[in-house]
Amino acid sequence: MSDPFTNLKSSMEKSVFKDFSFSNERKNAVKEAIRISQSQPQFHSWKIETIIAILESVQHESKDGYTISTQLFQKNERTFQKNEGQLYTLLHLLENKEILTSNWINKKKYYSLNSKGKKYLATYKQDTSKQELSLNHLLEEASL
Repeated sequence: MSDPFTNLKSSMEKSVFKDFSFSNERKNAVKEAIRISQSQPQFHSWKIETIIAILESVQHESKDGYTISTQLFQKNERTFQKNEGQLYTLLHLLENKEILTSNWINKKKYYSLNSKGKKYLATYKQDTSKQELSLNHLLEEASL
């Protein structure tokens, strides 16, 4: 299968990037950095307390991502302050793991806690050490 961008690449090499080049040393350094980053597991910086705060925020009523973000900010949970997109990544993960459910209402996606999520939250409040192991496993899965 041929590369559909071959002509574009060739054209750009002849015009836009004609005087632009990297030394072999720089190319090798970039390749090495990519190789290292791909070989090591990338763990997200989500804390268990952050997940619990999200679960608690949707415990009694459905909320959209912006409202969840606002409530986290009001509770001094600043994990997503400069990268709100990560909140949606975590919400989708929790939805995929069937801890949250969602519904679209008026072009907004509302998240709510389902029975599995309620169980996570109740277990965490009763025995934090047991629930931390389970949530740590969930975070590890998210980083794969």
